[in-house]
Amino acid sequence: MSPAEAMKLAEEAGVDLVKIAPSAKPPVCKIIDYGKFRYEQTRKEKEAKKKQKVIEIKEVRFSPNIDTNDLNTKAAAARKFLEKGNKVKVSMRFRGREMAHIDSSKHVLTDFAESLSDIAVVEKEPKLEGRTMSMFLTEKK
Repeated sequence: MSPAEAMKLAEEAGVDLVKIAPSAKPPVCKIIDYGKFRYEQTRKEKEAKKKQKVIEIKEVRFSPNIDTNDLNTKAAAARKFLEKGNKVKVSMRFRGREMAHIDSSKHVLTDFAESLSDIAVVEKEPKLEGRTMSMFLTEKK
């Protein structure tokens, strides 16, 4: 029906003419109370937000000359983060002369990923960005 007829019907009923799908050809409208329509819409959005799961990125940092027990402690922390459903950013910070031995330190990150291989998969391979080498781990599905 024409927009003028629809407006006339809405005014007679004492409610509003609301465009439901304005991009459709022709646009779809409903004769409803606008306040009630907005309330229902916000309620649906809140319900959708409740069902969403927010994935955080947790970070585990260490240096290239980390000892095995310290590495195991960091792996346990990363395991806890992964079990909660978060992503883990594993970063290794190089200071001073450590920058000269970057290539020999890459194995520390790969060993770390290997120790968590039962529950985690490497999402992003180790990459050097400035003085930090980092990689991302996510939970296996």
